[in-house]
Amino acid sequence: MKVCTDSCLFGAWINEWIKNANPNILKALDIGAGTGLLSLMLAQNYAFEIDAVEIDASAFNQAKQNIVSTKWNNQIDIHHTSMQEFIPTKKYDFIFSNPPFYENDLKSNDSSKNLAKHDCGLSLETLISFIDKNLSDNGFAALLLPFPRKKYIEDLLKDFSFSIVTQTLVKQSLSHNYFRTMILFSKQTAIPQENEINIYEERNIYSNAFLHLLKEYYLHL
Repeated sequence: MKVCTDSCLFGAWINEWIKNANPNILKALDIGAGTGLLSLMLAQNYAFEIDAVEIDASAFNQAKQNIVSTKWNNQIDIHHTSMQEFIPTKKYDFIFSNPPFYENDLKSNDSSKNLAKHDCGLSLETLISFIDKNLSDNGFAALLLPFPRKKYIEDLLKDFSFSIVTQTLVKQSLSHNYFRTMILFSKQTAIPQENEINIYEERNIYSNAFLHLLKEYYLHL
């Protein structure tokens, strides 16, 4: 599986927020772990335990291989299951997800691609309901979503009595429209913060904001 730039950005963005906010996290959950990228980016900087769930067999096997080959293998416990069938043993202080779907896009004839890119296996309502039930009272959750879902996720979080803590809108470059939103929320009352970031300053030249977030994770920046 390929590692997307926006996923790397999301992982770095989460890490930066944790570093600055310093929340009390003992146990975290990665929903739709894919290759294990996000879990590994967090384990690189923080000692809390991480459960990761991945439904796709190929992605699970690759994630397991990636995790086992690192020094953080005892910190991350990956489960080959769907979120709906996963039964947590305790509530989590932090739940994060790059949900494996992009709702309303054209569907592929490949069923595995459909499951990976669309909501045929997981809806946002189901995801937020799961987070609501399994997030600790003082916990936080973060999602990476297509920008067209921004208003929808904001309304959905309000329905579940979540407060948006911070949200960053993502552009490929200054001349592009937004294409992703990174949103972090909590059960605690918060004054929402919103900002934006562009990955490139100009063609093939990363922006300073992107470089700041990713310098710890990219070998050649």
